[in-house]
Amino acid sequence: MKQYSRKEVIKRLKAKVAKGSAIVAAGAGTGISARFEEEGGADLILVFNSGLYRMHGLGSLSGWMAYGNANDVSLELGEKHILPIVKEAPVICSINGTDPTKVMEVFLWKVGEAGFSGINNFPTIGMIDGTFRAALEETGMGYDKEVKMIALAHEMGFFTTAYVFNPEEAREMTKAGCDCILAHMGLTIGGAIGAKATMSLKKAAERTATISKAARAINPDVFVLCHGGPISSPSDVDAVLKNAPIHGFVGASSMERMPVEKGIRETTAKFAALKIQKSLIRRKK
Repeated sequence: MKQYSRKEVIKRLKAKVAKGSAIVAAGAGTGISARFEEEGGADLILVFNSGLYRMHGLGSLSGWMAYGNANDVSLELGEKHILPIVKEAPVICSINGTDPTKVMEVFLWKVGEAGFSGINNFPTIGMIDGTFRAALEETGMGYDKEVKMIALAHEMGFFTTAYVFNPEEAREMTKAGCDCILAHMGLTIGGAIGAKATMSLKKAAERTATISKAARAINPDVFVLCHGGPISSPSDVDAVLKNAPIHGFVGASSMERMPVEKGIRETTAKFAALKIQKSLIRRKK
């Protein structure tokens, strides 16, 4: 494991962009995911609490539910399963910035001491809408708390990434000093436990471009990556990159869950299709 300063992570990413290559940020819910994502060329490894549930065969939205303390899950997952495996890539810890049970500065120091190089806002209130979202905002658990958490992490020297869902959130996070904006298009489609319906890829590219424009109007040097919704394969990402001024992609379900679903299913099916010798087959009397 290597721990990096904010400036060191930015330098690594700028070097990748200077070559004309897309930045790849990969979510890891297991050590084996982290290992092979890094070997495959991931520039950042992100630890989400939802990764634990996702790789247990449960939907990623489990990360938003009261099945475990999100911050404690991310920290433990990183300390025990991801950080000991990753050799070179900076590892980013996802933080629930609205958690009222944490003294955030103290908790962020603990995350830094564990060996993480950066911070991300997850699970994020941005995924919630309607009456429940309004109630959360009114009772002090709104998106503004995530912005303040990112601002604090920036002041403490962490490399910061942030999920945003619209141009206004992109502007808020960029003003807070966020280094890398993650344009979130919703729950990733595909696989056994992914979303069944989402927006078109064209609309996702348009929304991503709008978010990127808003963020880069505040800071021209901010990195912008796309994520989620219909963007689930390399060809999907390629289509967005051709239609939006962004630097790359962050994937979680598309990076570790769906390849595992397909690989295990197909490999097991090949084993299950093998035939034994005819002499072992019991004949009917």
